[in-house]
Amino acid sequence: MAVEADDALLAVRAAEGDEAAFEVLVRRHGPPLLRLAGHLLGGSADAEDAVQDALVSAWRRLPEFRGDSSFRSWMYRIVTNRCLNLLRSRRPVAQLEAVPEPAAPAAQASPERTVENLVAVRALREALTGLSPEQRACWVLREFHGLSYDEIAEAVGITRQAVRGRLFRARRYLMEAMEAWR
Repeated sequence: MAVEADDALLAVRAAEGDEAAFEVLVRRHGPPLLRLAGHLLGGSADAEDAVQDALVSAWRRLPEFRGDSSFRSWMYRIVTNRCLNLLRSRRPVAQLEAVPEPAAPAAQASPERTVENLVAVRALREALTGLSPEQRACWVLREFHGLSYDEIAEAVGITRQAVRGRLFRARRYLMEAMEAWR
């Protein structure tokens, strides 16, 4: 709660023109926003551009930020919308290089197991490209960023029920696509 209260105060100060306050918010929230964009868009250059555009937009729109939600949620929504717009504009769906690679193999891991893990991650990346941008956004926000259904609904701008439906369809599709790996 202290961070949210701190963010709210910083957002008010930034809305009044305090650039240092906005810099603190950027340092605090920039890395998770970049990870989110990377998961949604793939390539790091696209993710960096999307986050930079979102931060410029947030700076301009800070006076509109009423604090109805947390600053974090507000930024997640701006970044998610920017990424969805980019994904929709460049159909077919972009590659997802940002799916995390498996952790470095333990010293006792066999080369066969290491290769199997790498191939499984590649298969997941390919399976994620089969999701609609909206399904992918909901799935990434839930599985990679741990957001609640309500937070996802706020970030994507849909109802909680729509989040549940998109997650259900995404999970069903991914389970079918990854059947060989179960």
